[in-house]
Amino acid sequence: MICTESLRVKNMLKNRKLAKAISDANFGEIVRQLEYKAAWYGRTVSKIDQWFPSSKLCACCGAVYQGKWSLAIREWRCDCGSVNDRDLNAANNIHIEGLRLAA
Repeated sequence: MICTESLRVKNMLKNRKLAKAISDANFGEIVRQLEYKAAWYGRTVSKIDQWFPSSKLCACCGAVYQGKWSLAIREWRCDCGSVNDRDLNAANNIHIEGLRLAA
């Protein structure tokens, strides 16, 4: 099972500071190739909705971070005591949600 977040690249390109890097990465082609290879090897690709709170949801207890949120926040502490790296936590949550949707 391969789980990805469905991203709206068109909306992401509106950010002038990130537009070149995003267009150079060509996310659409990456996803297309991923789906092709997954089908080739008999695997499933699960796309998680872009509005799923993957970064703000604690992978340990399921609580949603309620504080002020910005891209500058790279780490946050949950009430359960878990310290969450934004990217690793999002990856864990996307994987968990993909498995839940596939069940």
